[in-house]
Amino acid sequence: MLQHNPLKRRLAAGGSVCGMLNSVPSPWLVEMLGYAGYDFVILDLEHLSVNPESLEHMIRAAESAGIAPLVRVPGIDPAAIQRVLDAGALGVVVPRVESADEARAVVAAARYHPLGRRGITGGRTTGFGTLALGDYLARANGEILVVLMIESQRGVDNLDEILQVPGLDWILEGAMDLAHSLGVAPDHQHPQVQQAIATTASKTREAGLQFCAIPRVEGQFERWRDEGVSTFLLGEDRGILFRRLQAYRRGFAFDGSRD
Repeated sequence: MLQHNPLKRRLAAGGSVCGMLNSVPSPWLVEMLGYAGYDFVILDLEHLSVNPESLEHMIRAAESAGIAPLVRVPGIDPAAIQRVLDAGALGVVVPRVESADEARAVVAAARYHPLGRRGITGGRTTGFGTLALGDYLARANGEILVVLMIESQRGVDNLDEILQVPGLDWILEGAMDLAHSLGVAPDHQHPQVQQAIATTASKTREAGLQFCAIPRVEGQFERWRDEGVSTFLLGEDRGILFRRLQAYRRGFAFDGSRD
């Protein structure tokens, strides 16, 4: 059954939330993230091939461990958005949004009437009918997060119009793709990239939406906190796991080591 969204409640009460991008598609790892204290996980379908059954199991694992499951879809695809929400995701993350029309298309796919045009179904989101359909529709429109990623100069240029679209919740930055768009890749710390992100953050917060920051270097987390940002994506599990495993291995000296 579709859960009440703890992220909305924590942020509305003045708290902060932190999440992790999941790039190791495993229910076991998703569950571990919940017990490790993260508030949300973004399950990635943009860069990974995850079958629908595995996605549902990862969403169930998140529910069992008290971590809110969001899903990043491959793009502005109403069918993909509907499928992940029908699987029980508490939010959808849509990459490469560059215009108000694209933002409206996302909201239309993610929200039920009168806020959008999402198709109605039953199944696990209604507890197989134990939650009355009318109650479910109201809950879905009130609890599901719509998160847009701004990852290009065009997206930054059109941000004022994008932020006026009703039905949005969060804006998530995408520094590496911004660096490509600005012609400075792979330098995601380039001043042009950081200025674009700062502009995105300030405009998002002025519009009354949550800006989700991704601290990448020392001092960025503290700076965002000082500026009043309360929503953070703290990295990607795949990279963290690799670096930790690599460091652990290097703690042991062997003859013929590959170091």
